[in-house]
Formats: sequence, structure tokens, C-alpha cells
Amino acid sequence: MVNRIAVRRRHRARRLLLGLLLLGGLASVLALLGPGLLTGLRAGDGSLLWRPDCVVQTSEGEVGLDRDAAKRATTAVALQARGMAAPDTASVDAAVLQRLADGPPGDAGPSLACRGSAARDLPVEDIGANGLTPRAERLRVAMAEVFGEQSLGGFAPGGVDQGHGADSTHYDGRAIDVFFRPVTEENRRQGWILAHWLVAHAEGLDVQYVIFDDRFWSAHSSRGQWRDYDAPEPGNEILRHLDHVHVDVLGGRRD
Repeated sequence: MVNRIAVRRRHRARRLLLGLLLLGGLASVLALLGPGLLTGLRAGDGSLLWRPDCVVQTSEGEVGLDRDAAKRATTAVALQARGMAAPDTASVDAAVLQRLADGPPGDAGPSLACRGSAARDLPVEDIGANGLTPRAERLRVAMAEVFGEQSLGGFAPGGVDQGHGADSTHYDGRAIDVFFRPVTEENRRQGWILAHWLVAHAEGLDVQYVIFDDRFWSAHSSRGQWRDYDAPEPGNEILRHLDHVHVDVLGGRRD
């Protein structure tokens, strides 16, 4: 009886040791291959089994990106459109860069989505001299560095108090409208280049909402999926945000 117990214990010990060795081997493989292995895991329909920070819908299916790669890709596409030097994107799938440059085909909707991450410890800011809060002004400067001179609206020195819906973030100096007029396929493509860039950089620039082309993205959504935007007047191009990208920053809270 004692011998049988001893044998069982030895067998359990061997199984445990074998399990630990297998786990160690798997960990080594994952460390060598990195996040690219997980990013490449796909279901039968081509969708990703593991959801990375950002996902781009390409003609070949979904491609996952970490946040840094998404920022580099969207910045590269924006700068190349202006004929300027772009960051290195050698590690980014060519299909991703092509889709971001071409924009969503037809009414396919946004091509890039990133998980939301809304900071909760930001202080409330007052409107500055140009009508924007410091956070919104930092966003404006960041956009100008990548996209150059833009047609902007939705803010003014001293602030704005009309022309937008009730409780609009424009009235707090936290929102900027970037215009792409008239409504054409080329301007739609340019608008999506900006919208995708804003979503990819949302975490670092405290972006809260992006609205464009009947869609909106929210930093408060952990899944980071774009949703349909229901305009109060479906026949109005401005209210549907067909002719401009709306972006606003987090407001913070008072202690």
C-alpha cells in the first residue's frame, strides 16, 4: 500500500514537472515571436481572436496594431499626403497603410478603431485667449504639426455661446471643427485620414470624442468601436458631420 502511494506521488510530480516545462517552452516562444504572433491569430472569418489596442479593416481582413504602430502609421499617411518625410513604417502591414491612405471604400465606415482610455484625474481648465482650453490648444498645435494649415472653426477668442447644440463642448472651449468642404469623395478621404489619426493619438492628446461622416468614436468606450451618429436633422450635411471632423478633449473634474 505504501509503495503504491509512493508511486502515485512520483507520477504526480513527473506530470507537474512536465507541465511546467511545457509552460516554460510556450513562454519562450511567445517572448521570441512577440505580440505579432497574437496579432496574427484569426478566426475562420478572418476576424482577430485576440483584440489588440487598434484594429484596421483592410481588403485582406482585420489587422491588429499596438498603439505605437497605429500612431506611426496614421502619421506617416498624413505626412506623405503632404509630400513630407514620414516616420518608419517598415514593420506595419502594407495593406494597413494602403487602406489608411485610401480611406474607407464606399459606405464601409471607419477603417481604424482603437480602444478608448479616458483619464479620470484631469483638472477642469478655463478657456484661454484664443477660445480654447490648454488641452484643446495642445491638440490644435499637434494637428498643425502633422496636417499643416487647416480650416478650423467652433471656437473664437472669448468663447462661443451659440451655433451648437445644448451642452456642446464648443461652449467650454474644448472642441474644434476641422472643415473639409465641399462634400466630395476626396474631401471625405482627407477627413478620414485626420479622424483615424485622432483616434490613434487619442490617449496621448486626451481626445474624448471624434465625429465624422455619420460616425462617432468615444474614449469612454473600452472596446473603442465606432458607432452610428444620429444627427438631429438627417438631411443636414453639417449636422451629420459630412463636411467637417469634430474633435473634443476631456473636460476633467473639480476636486
